[in-house]
Amino acid sequence: MANVKPIPDGSHAITPHLICDGAADAIAFYKKAFDAVEVLRIPGTNGKLMHACIRIGDSNVMLAEEMPEWNSLSPKTLKGSPVTIHLYVNDADAVVARAVAAGATVTMPVTDMFWGDRWGQLTDPFGHHWSVATHRRDMTADEITAAAVDFCK
Repeated sequence: MANVKPIPDGSHAITPHLICDGAADAIAFYKKAFDAVEVLRIPGTNGKLMHACIRIGDSNVMLAEEMPEWNSLSPKTLKGSPVTIHLYVNDADAVVARAVAAGATVTMPVTDMFWGDRWGQLTDPFGHHWSVATHRRDMTADEITAAAVDFCK
């Protein structure tokens, strides 16, 4: 038997796993908003999507339908989420505009930030929070700290 890699090719050490009220619709949204590519879709016996995997950029995102009987609850049922998924892209303004056109809501407009990114935040139609950024300037930790102090004045 060949050696099996503990982290499969194409995966990273951390992979978000989103629970969605309407997982098939979520896949369609992520395709429109973030150019996601569907990798895998496994339907459950109840007609709901048991498991799926999409790829956004170079990263996998797993998702499944909300199933309260398995304590698998979406942000809509939980009335929010404390988690934000950070997405680096080539053009944050264009990606946020595309996400809004697909149904997302901007919670912080895209702007140049003190840490060197052009950055904004949105909430997708399924209640998941995203920050979208384009890195524009390399900075040292000291430069970022000084800029944060100025920013917060």
